[in-house]
This record gives sequence, C-alpha cells and structure tokens, in this order.
Amino acid sequence: MTTAPARPKTSADWIAIEQSTFFPNRRPPVVIERGEGCRVWDVEGREYLDFISGIAVTSLGHSSPVVQRALAEQSAKLIHISNLFYSVPQLELAQLLLGNSPFDRVFFCNSGAEANEAALKLARRWGKKHRDGAYAVITAEHAFHGRTLATVTATGKEAYTRPFAPLPEGFPHVPFNDMDALERATDASTVGVLLEPIQGESGVHVATASYLRDVQDFCRAKGILFILDEVQTGVGRLGTLFGFERWGVEPDIATLAKGLGGGVPIGAMLARESVAAFEPGDHGSTFGGNPLMCAVAHAVVSHILENDVLGNVQRVGGYLKRALEALKAELPIIQTVRGDGLLIAVDLTAERAPDVVRLGIEEGVLLNATGPTTLRFAPALNITQTEVEEGLARLKRTLARLDAPETKTPAAG
Repeated sequence: MTTAPARPKTSADWIAIEQSTFFPNRRPPVVIERGEGCRVWDVEGREYLDFISGIAVTSLGHSSPVVQRALAEQSAKLIHISNLFYSVPQLELAQLLLGNSPFDRVFFCNSGAEANEAALKLARRWGKKHRDGAYAVITAEHAFHGRTLATVTATGKEAYTRPFAPLPEGFPHVPFNDMDALERATDASTVGVLLEPIQGESGVHVATASYLRDVQDFCRAKGILFILDEVQTGVGRLGTLFGFERWGVEPDIATLAKGLGGGVPIGAMLARESVAAFEPGDHGSTFGGNPLMCAVAHAVVSHILENDVLGNVQRVGGYLKRALEALKAELPIIQTVRGDGLLIAVDLTAERAPDVVRLGIEEGVLLNATGPTTLRFAPALNITQTEVEEGLARLKRTLARLDAPETKTPAAG
C-alpha cells in the first residue's frame, strides 16, 4: 500500500524539494506559509513585514477579506466557462474599467506579458489596416514588458534575450526620457511606441513631467499608436487608478495586470475604439477573463475606488518617500531616493542590495533588489503609516549591519 510522504516541517526541507523538482532558480531561503494584511509568516512561524507585495500584486494585502469574499461567492456560482459563452463577472469588470478610463474596448488575459502581447498584436493588426502594414513598435532601453518571445524582445535586456535568439523583428530601442532619440528611430515601418510611465523592473526610473506628453503629441502628429504598459503602475499604485493620469496623458492602448486581481492572475488590454482593429478570431484566451478572476478583480477595483485607497497611497506613499529621504541624510550608504505613490526605489552607494535583501529577512522585512545597487519598495496599497514606520525601523537595522564582518552575499555562479 502506497502512503503519502511526510509533510516537510522546515524551510530547508521545502527548499530541498524545490532544488530536486524545479528548473534552476535563485531566491532567498525563506518559505512563506501564510499572510495577513502587510505581514507574512514562514513555515517556522517567523513574521515579516512585506514591502514588495508579490511585486506590486497583493494590492489590498495578503488574505484580503475583499478577495476572500469574492472568491468564495463566485466559486460557489461559476469558476470557468471559457470565452465561447458570456459570463456576468467579465462584463461587469469591463464596464467598471471602461467607465473609469478613456478606453472603449477591453481584452482579458492572465498576466502582464499576455496583456502586452495582446497590445503588440493589436498594434500590428491596426498597422496592416491603417498604416500600410507598419509593424515596428519602439520601446525604451531598460524597460520590462514580459517573458514571451515578443515581450522579451520588446524588453530588450540582453540577459533575457540572448538564450532565445533569433528574436522577432520590429522592436527598436531608444533611451528612456530621450525625445530626440525616439523621433530619430521613427520611420515608415513604425506603428507605435510602447513605454512604462515608471520603469519598475530596472529600478523605478520615472518618466519626466514632459516626456509622456511629448511622446503622446508626437504619436498623434505622426499618426502612430501611443501605448502604455501599466502592468506595474496601474490600479492605484501611483495614487490614481491609472498611472498615466499623473502625467495628464491618454494613451491609445494600455495594459494592466499585477494589482488588478489583488493576488489572483488576471491581465487586461484596453484600447480606444479608433484603434480596436481586432476581428473575431484574431486573438483569444481559454482562461482569460474567466468568471472567478473577473469577480475578484471587480471587487478589488471597486474597493480601491470606493474606500479612499487612492488617497492612502498618496498620503502613505508621500510619507514613505520623505522617510527614506530622511534616512538618506542619516546613512551614507543611501545615494538616491525616487519614485511615486507606493512604487519607490533606493540606490545604494555600493553593490550591496542583495545583502540588504538577505539581512532584511533576518530583521523581519521583505525587500526586493532590482540590481546590485537598487532596492524597490512596492507594499500593499492599504499599508498604514504605522506599518511603514515599523518596516523602516527594520530596514535601518538592516542597513546598519552592512558594515559588520561576513555580511556580503557571495557572487552567484
């Protein structure tokens, strides 16, 4: 008689399973078992303040009652039906997003990469119909748009693309915040420009006050598409429902994911009627927009709009940035602080960001290093000032330990 293996009890036990079953991966040696609000606990019961929220995903915190209620109510009715049929939660979410945006059409999918893939396909379809087959989409250096072949090519980071050549054509890259370079890169093959308002993955690099407006005006004048990747900046992350509101622009196409579902996987591509070039059969998704995910996303977005979550982002995000600036004045290891809302980065004067992440775990705070010198902060949108103060106290203790002996993380490989 076959019996089930004994359940592992420690993080080391679980990590050993990962090492024997997963493709190679790199992550800190902590196994999270449960969460509540802005806190999580590992399998040994240690508590941590989460300052990254699943990379800007758990927008209302862990085990949010809003998410739990929507999951329970919808799962008791209908979990999946496919896009062969209509379902009410999908239509309700479409109405909510379009009613609070400048867009007219929506396509639902499962992730940010899929949302960006849909936007790229829509742009090419529109180019065939309205711009003599134009297909090239200009993107920015140090961007991040996903891991499919098209979106990783749009991202343009050599470490991500080199193993998978040859890559799709039609993705010229230009420096971010450089309008002259963008204009020079535009030619008859150009169908549009795809940008992030804030480049989150490369270290929270913010578009200048005039850049996105200038790009929008240029695209309108040239008759090409202005596309914004709001996967990380959308759904309240910057203190407005859409990040582009902070710049006073309105793109032709925008993409959402991450915080849209508050922890469940869902993405969306939104477009103006004038660029909605898809015809039946052009694009699709079996799981995209299924009733369960849409019901949760509808509950999350409704809660954000109706409960001053956007105001909390502005207030607490402003406090977090000011507090990090004050810490910078106190600790020479901090070089710069930048960002908006609850998407903030800190640059260090030395390549110690991985050490800060590791030591932060020991001090009870979860952080994210986007590079050797950069830390990213993207906590839940409903985090309180008290929780920020507590997390920063743990961060301060972490940074103070950097000068202690044997605190440097060995280089990978």
